Amino acid sequence: MSTTTTDPIADMLTRVRNAILVRKYEVVLPHSKVKEAVARLLKDNNFIDDVRVGDANVGKSLTLVLNDEHSNARITEIVRLSKPGRRHYANAKEIPTVKRGRGIVIVSTSKGMMTGDEAKAAKVGGELICKVY
Repeated sequence: MSTTTTDPIADMLTRVRNAILVRKYEVVLPHSKVKEAVARLLKDNNFIDDVRVGDANVGKSLTLVLNDEHSNARITEIVRLSKPGRRHYANAKEIPTVKRGRGIVIVSTSKGMMTGDEAKAAKVGGELICKVY
């Protein structure tokens, strides 16, 4: 299953959305460092249960455990902000807050991937990857 997409992060977010809609608790997708960084931030902020990196037929695979089998997913909404055709950048003061602080914005900064709050605290801006609530 080697499909090439122009936006692998949007593909990852769509797979997560689709898995939540059909009540799956695990998503397996092709690995990349960027996707792993986004997934680790989701885990650190308690939106998903676990992130595992394993070997696939070709390269590595990334497994996201959304929730355990008997509970609902904690992600209500996950939206891509910056797209390949139209990048969305913000400095530290312009980083938005999601649902009055109940959600997060993931920002790709010069110091690596971080949440909007971490980026504001470090006073760095960057590309707005996605918002999660």
